[in-house]
Amino acid sequence: MDDQRVGWALRSIRVAKKWRQEDVAHKARVSRWVVMRIERGRLASVSLSKIRAVAAALDARVDMVVRWQGGDLGRLLNARHAEMHETVAGLFKSFEGWTAEPEVSFSIYGERGIIDVLAWHPGRRILLVIELKTEVVDVNEMLGTLDRRERLARQIARDRGWDPIDVAAWLVIADSRANRRSVAMFSSVLRSKLPTDGRSVRAWLGDPSGSIRALSFLPAVHGTHARQGMTAVKRVNRPRKASTAVRQGSSHVPS
Repeated sequence: MDDQRVGWALRSIRVAKKWRQEDVAHKARVSRWVVMRIERGRLASVSLSKIRAVAAALDARVDMVVRWQGGDLGRLLNARHAEMHETVAGLFKSFEGWTAEPEVSFSIYGERGIIDVLAWHPGRRILLVIELKTEVVDVNEMLGTLDRRERLARQIARDRGWDPIDVAAWLVIADSRANRRSVAMFSSVLRSKLPTDGRSVRAWLGDPSGSIRALSFLPAVHGTHARQGMTAVKRVNRPRKASTAVRQGSSHVPS
């Protein structure tokens, strides 16, 4: 994040709106000193939550970009996403009647994107849209993306010769402490939009009927089998003299 550029951008938006620093401070519920520091690019002295509050007051959003060893971070994140794909693909092999296609691209009326997994049950004529998330960053954007995929799913299915009666949606999130904290923070919104959990999804996949909207965590599993594809998010701990047991994740349906 370029501190000077962020400050300049937010100041430019404020001036374009013909607002004073006091106006932004009042709407963001921060002091004028905070707005002044941000606009001067002195972000190190301001908490991230206040920076985001000031941006939101201006109808803007500040995104952070993490860089690591050139392009290695992108490869790392893509590998984790691919491992989630492998685990979900292995899951569908244990249920009869389903056809699951990964990375289904679409372009409909100017809306473009990729559905992580599109599953079709011809016997019940049920379509399942699956969104895989390695990290929870923006809950509103995450839900909006899933809603858009679900809304366009019927047309995408018809282009494949499928004629669904019902469309279901399943948000699968990599299990980590950070992701669980993010989900817990917005639990009311998420569970109202996605009330079905992982255990209920397992029963539904075995005998699908009607539509569901589900959210569950993909547990950390080790090994190379398709159903054990995702690498755990690891914490760095101080070495101990006594050996400790390594917690193994489950290869069952995400919880």
